[in-house]
Amino acid sequence: MEKKPHWTGPRRPSTPSGPRPQQGDRRHGAGKKDKDDHAINDQIRAAQVRLVGDNVESGIYPIAEALRIAGQQELDLIEIAPQADPPVCKIMDYQKFLFQQRKRQKEQKAKAAKVVVKEIRFGPQTDDHDYNFKLKHAQGFLQEGAKVKAYVFFKGRSILFKEQGEVLLLRFANDLEDLGRLDQMPVLEGKRMTIILSPKKPGSGKKKEVSDDDNKQ
Repeated sequence: MEKKPHWTGPRRPSTPSGPRPQQGDRRHGAGKKDKDDHAINDQIRAAQVRLVGDNVESGIYPIAEALRIAGQQELDLIEIAPQADPPVCKIMDYQKFLFQQRKRQKEQKAKAAKVVVKEIRFGPQTDDHDYNFKLKHAQGFLQEGAKVKAYVFFKGRSILFKEQGEVLLLRFANDLEDLGRLDQMPVLEGKRMTIILSPKKPGSGKKKEVSDDDNKQ
């Protein structure tokens, strides 16, 4: 029986036997910083730090002393203002600190949510029917929580009636005072005169009712 030729080329690297090395347990003060970029415990490189918080007397401490105080309370030393001189640190549970940070960021994002702006266009000589139609739309927008940007567009020689446009916009704002707050008085920019209304919180536009007994006083 004919023998197969023996292969003399380079061999594929053999796979090491045994289980793969496991990643070590994550401990406070070891490894890289968390994604929030706050150094904690042994990650803090400053020689001294300023301690703040409820669990310690505020002041400047050597880093070794600050770590000792945190260890006594079984809490973490967290660098909250690395740019300060010396850096500002707080003693508290690190997981609780992260939870508070995420909660604060979530609240900030909610406040910075995109504001919807609805536009209402008028001509300088808008009739009552058209005016009331657009007024009804603006009431709906404000009730939905949107801002209203109302403007009068002056075409050609109609710019001569800019006073009428201003009167129209002020009337519009007055008719919506129970639902919207005037953020900007009429401003003429090019061929547009504009006002901006923001929705009022529920109940903020209600006037105090005066009873008969108050009138008698």
